[in-house]
Amino acid sequence: MVRLAIEPLLKKNEKSKYWLCQKMNITSRNLNRIIRGDTTAISFKYLEDFCKYLNCTPGELIILTDSYHPEQLLVKE
Repeated sequence: MVRLAIEPLLKKNEKSKYWLCQKMNITSRNLNRIIRGDTTAISFKYLEDFCKYLNCTPGELIILTDSYHPEQLLVKE
C-alpha cells in the first residue's frame, strides 16, 4: 500500500496541516483524505507541492507499506 508521510514531515518541519492547506490551496478535507489514503490518485502537481513545502524528496514523501501502520511512516533524521 502506498502512503504519504505528510504528518511526520509536518512535525519534522514544525508546521501544521492548516499551514500546508493554505500554502497548497487545498481544503483540509482533501488533505485529510490524502493522509488517510482514501484517494486513489494524486496529481504530480500535488506531489511536487508536498515536496516543496515539506522540504523533502519524493522518496521521503512516498512510503510503500504492507498495510497502514503509522509507525512505518516515521521520518529518519
